[in-house]
Amino acid sequence: MMNRTLPIVLLAVLGLSACGGVDPNSPLGKRQAIFKDLLRTGEELGGMLRGRLGFDARRFAAGAARLDELARQPWQHFPQVREAEGDSAARDAVWQRQERFRQLAGDLERSTASLVAATAVPPLEPKALAPSMQRVEDACKACHREFRAY
Repeated sequence: MMNRTLPIVLLAVLGLSACGGVDPNSPLGKRQAIFKDLLRTGEELGGMLRGRLGFDARRFAAGAARLDELARQPWQHFPQVREAEGDSAARDAVWQRQERFRQLAGDLERSTASLVAATAVPPLEPKALAPSMQRVEDACKACHREFRAY
């Protein structure tokens, strides 16, 4: 009985994994994972600054460093030509206006670096960090307005 069940289970798992999923090793899969991590990290930092989460200076500084690290990663996973397949939220403009896209990516990187620099000046206070975090959020929004489809 066990020998008959295993192939059926394996086929079901393989069939389900092929449905609507993005290959996590593809450029699209890699950048989606990075963007999701960026979002989670940014939401946590924003939550601390807006009082939705308790402010923890050490956790905030570590999160800012993580955000800065992540902000430098997704761009390498945008190939020169748009992928033929996949559920990408990127507009065609990413590939048509690459210079502008790279400029906005640089704005995000500079804003996250500035946030990290702000965490190097103790004591860390939400009011003092809020403007730097706002620049990060503004950089994200600017790129989304121009280059994100939804």
